[in-house]
Amino acid sequence: MLETAPGRTRPLPRRMRLPLALGFGVLMGLGAAPYDAWFLSLAGLIGIFWLFPRSPGGVTAAGTGWAFGLGYFGLSMGWIVEPFLVDVAETGWMAPFGLVGLAGGLALFWALAFWGAGQARTGLLPKLVLYWAGAELARSYVLTGFPWGLVGYLWEPTPAIQWVSVIGSQGLTFATLCLAALAAQALAAPSAKTLAAPGLGLIALLAGGYALTPPTQDLTGRPIVRLIQPNAAQHEKWDRTLIPIFFQRQVDFTAAPPAPGAARPALIVWPETAVPTLLHNAGSAFETITDAAQGAPVVVGIQRTDGTNWFNSLAVLDGYGDVAQVYDKHHLVPFGEYMPAAALFKRFNVAGLAARAEGGYSAGPGPQLINLGPLGKALPLICYEAVFAQDVHRAPERPDVLLQITNDAWFGTWSGPYQHLAQARIRAIEQGLPLLRAANTGVSAMIDGGGRTIAALPLGEAGFVDAPLPPPARLTIFSRTGDLPWLLLLLLATAVLFRLETRKSR
Repeated sequence: MLETAPGRTRPLPRRMRLPLALGFGVLMGLGAAPYDAWFLSLAGLIGIFWLFPRSPGGVTAAGTGWAFGLGYFGLSMGWIVEPFLVDVAETGWMAPFGLVGLAGGLALFWALAFWGAGQARTGLLPKLVLYWAGAELARSYVLTGFPWGLVGYLWEPTPAIQWVSVIGSQGLTFATLCLAALAAQALAAPSAKTLAAPGLGLIALLAGGYALTPPTQDLTGRPIVRLIQPNAAQHEKWDRTLIPIFFQRQVDFTAAPPAPGAARPALIVWPETAVPTLLHNAGSAFETITDAAQGAPVVVGIQRTDGTNWFNSLAVLDGYGDVAQVYDKHHLVPFGEYMPAAALFKRFNVAGLAARAEGGYSAGPGPQLINLGPLGKALPLICYEAVFAQDVHRAPERPDVLLQITNDAWFGTWSGPYQHLAQARIRAIEQGLPLLRAANTGVSAMIDGGGRTIAALPLGEAGFVDAPLPPPARLTIFSRTGDLPWLLLLLLATAVLFRLETRKSR
């Protein structure tokens, strides 16, 4: 159990405290892909819980939390500079501001949690756990949310990530914070009793993850899906001299025969914005795609307008070349696909990176399913939408498959694409559903409902991959509950702690 009234320890001077907090944050950042050093990440997290009681007062604690967040987000989200470097002359100057702004802004959520816990007279570590878990929940929803790099994601390379199928990513974040607090408390007063608690907690997370991993599925006779990966670098993707080359590359991959003895694809998936024309002008392009597909339906990423509004869309072409269904992306990227306060930023000549009109793209109506015939119903996720567990949970009914198309060329060639893939994989585990992922530059992958990669194309490689579509796995607890239980638990636990402290102060 966490000590409910730990005594304050001797404070550290700021010249030591802030660099330590920053360093612990960087250490925690090494748990993110492509480093995947979860044990170092956990060590950094334990370190900040050790440092927190040495940061007396709300303002001092807030500074410690902010410095820790700056180190964590600054390293793990270093990929945020990549979109600004696509057109260095136009937007390159924004790159350092983008990194510092994003890392420093997200760190404010953690600073607020540390500030609240730092003002407490008793129960320092339990309050920090609760407030920090609440901050991560808020970070996932406030201002459209940005739950990239949640604390619980440090377990993604390990079996412990399977717990998201029961308690979700927010629940795993709460459990991780509890474990780190117990470990920090044990380090402060090591004994057989104090060391046993975090040790047993770690064993429970890992062993429980093994037990929760669903069995391997028999994929014999399952329909084949072909994932297309053209590998068009972002600075070349819209070059008029290269557009025909990239388009023809995808057509050739679509028409390619299957491996000897293998069945032809029952579905072909192109990535986000793969068709280089607007939907209403794409008739000849669709005819070419349909001929290459030889009767198989094709999912393509494409842009469309309704006269005044622009949409980042997904279209399903039937075997005759007709557009059977259209889905419009609804969860847009701020400053990338639309500009908050567009009129204000226009005064400073600052435009969204992907804006096609003054306000960028318009949002679609929300999560919806598309019918893939014999393959079942799919929940489309365009790029960034796979980051949001709550959006997947809001589907009108349980789909048979998650379908993500994305253009990760924006994220560069180092950490961003791998982190995006990892979070999409977590969505599959949360829901117990297979995931089809077609990415422009990679990583394109077929992932089953237990998070196993059935087949994949490496980052930065042009090609296609044929893979059997796994059936849906078990109906998970999280797919029924979503994040609501954790919101209620955090509110209840905070109220209980507040009540206890009020009684002690009388």
